[in-house]
Amino acid sequence: FLHKLGVPKKWSILDVYGLDSELLAIIPRPVLAIILLYPISSKIEKTKEEQAETKDSKNDAAVYHIKQSISNACGTIALLHSVANNLDVIQLEDGFFKKFLEETKGLSYIERGERLEKAQDIIDTHMESAQEGQTEAPAEDVEVYHHFVAFVHKDGSLYELDGRKSVPINHGLTTPETLLDDAARVCKEYMEHDPNEVRFTVVALAANE
Repeated sequence: FLHKLGVPKKWSILDVYGLDSELLAIIPRPVLAIILLYPISSKIEKTKEEQAETKDSKNDAAVYHIKQSISNACGTIALLHSVANNLDVIQLEDGFFKKFLEETKGLSYIERGERLEKAQDIIDTHMESAQEGQTEAPAEDVEVYHHFVAFVHKDGSLYELDGRKSVPINHGLTTPETLLDDAARVCKEYMEHDPNEVRFTVVALAANE
């Protein structure tokens, strides 16, 4: 999916097999983003709502944040967030996705989501990739019980980007070098909300060599 959007092949989505320092150390650097898949629960949702309400969003203008306006596309939104906030490192090839990002750069969170609804090239690529997956993608009207969020570094801060939330969540200071470890810490906090739950998955957008 990433490469169809024009992301060079030197960048790939890699599995993160654990959040301990020894397992994080085997992930190739640089790491540009972390994506967490988590099961939706009342405990986690309550915490996320509180974080979104209490954070100060006035310094988030540099963060590219887009509303999820397409059903069951949270994984695609997480990938878009991961790439769009790393254009200083990722040299996107000319094409429909690069054009979309350029045209929506100055728009609001909601306006970007509205544009995405009409971005047929991106929607078609999302659908094609979903069909190529090993498991059948859920229909748009089927309720899902898991969700994807992305973690990126921007201007010295660690941001959590969720297409369902109107503002990015600032989790404090980070650097490009410590992004993986700092995002892993937040992922562990997710898991601590429900220690008996095992349906968590973490992947990284990173150099593949």
